[in-house]
Amino acid sequence: MKSPFYTAEHEAFRDVMRRFVAKEIEPFAHEWDEAGEFPRALYRKAAEIGLLGLGFPEEYGGIAADQFMKIVASQELARAGAGGVSASLMSHTIGSPPIARAARPEVKARVLPQVLSGEKISALAITEPGGGSDVANLRTRGQRDGDHYVVSGEKTFITSGMRADYLTVAVRTGGEGAGGVSLLLIEGDTPGLSRTKLKKMGWWASDTATLHFDDCRVPAENLIGEEGHGFKIIMQNFNSERMGMAAGCTAFARVCLDEAVAYAKERKTFGKPLAQHQVIRHKIVDMAQKVAASQAMLEMLAWRLEQGESPVAEICMMKNQATQTMAFCASEAVQIFGGAGFMRGIKAERIYREVKVNAIGGGTEEIMKDLASRQMGL
Repeated sequence: MKSPFYTAEHEAFRDVMRRFVAKEIEPFAHEWDEAGEFPRALYRKAAEIGLLGLGFPEEYGGIAADQFMKIVASQELARAGAGGVSASLMSHTIGSPPIARAARPEVKARVLPQVLSGEKISALAITEPGGGSDVANLRTRGQRDGDHYVVSGEKTFITSGMRADYLTVAVRTGGEGAGGVSLLLIEGDTPGLSRTKLKKMGWWASDTATLHFDDCRVPAENLIGEEGHGFKIIMQNFNSERMGMAAGCTAFARVCLDEAVAYAKERKTFGKPLAQHQVIRHKIVDMAQKVAASQAMLEMLAWRLEQGESPVAEICMMKNQATQTMAFCASEAVQIFGGAGFMRGIKAERIYREVKVNAIGGGTEEIMKDLASRQMGL
């Protein structure tokens, strides 16, 4: 669909992304899902087309990118219908921004080029077994001991957790509440760090782990930002994460729509194509309507961010709008496919399994509503 927000540069990158996804991801999506992982070589291939560097400082191998370039990247990746690949391949987009924003210059220079070139994998570790989005009350400790912090505790549901080389970890270095939270960069080979792989409803190709920190000694120079200021940095990360998720979910919904339309034209029942049955046509129109509304809301919010605004309430609502659209379209697509939609190997089936992780990750629907209402002064 034509949009006034995309320039020739955006469209050129879209073409590059579309060819990349068609060649390097889509043919292997089912195989990787069944294997529970994808090759590390994909990171380097993604770096070669500039995907990993989008929005990061050029001095470390990044590429200047506006909100719409990031939308293009998220939505073209979604065309493969493989959320697990997208999640782990792009885990650096939540793991590395705090490093780029607040780490010491020498840490940035050492870590970011390796991540943005696809040589190393970056992940964010916030959630704990006893709490998810309640960041202010996390329990993992980071006790200062000379030139090191000694870290003990656990993180769970960590995307790229099994093979991340760099972990951006929220720890409690001070007292209770948000003011006691700091961020540390912990390297994957740190003694005392162990990992447990988790099995999930969806995102099978994305490795997800529980991380165990048993008196891990982390150099004090790996502190990201100032001690006790980690909560603010984490909050700054959320707008970008939720916009990325919203873009991807809207695109996954569109994939379900496209797949359903193609199948409805081909599949015949009662002597005519499914698409000639009124009930099916109405389902498809409902799907198209929700996708168009979500895309319009997404692009207007991206424009507002480009103008320097910080519409937190609307971003929270956008995430819910997009995940609800994805849920609706995935369900309707599987229904249109009938028994074929219940079989593993098609995009609609994979996306249907991945609905809930998007509605939970980055803040649940309930938390998004609560945050939005507070921003509205309620």
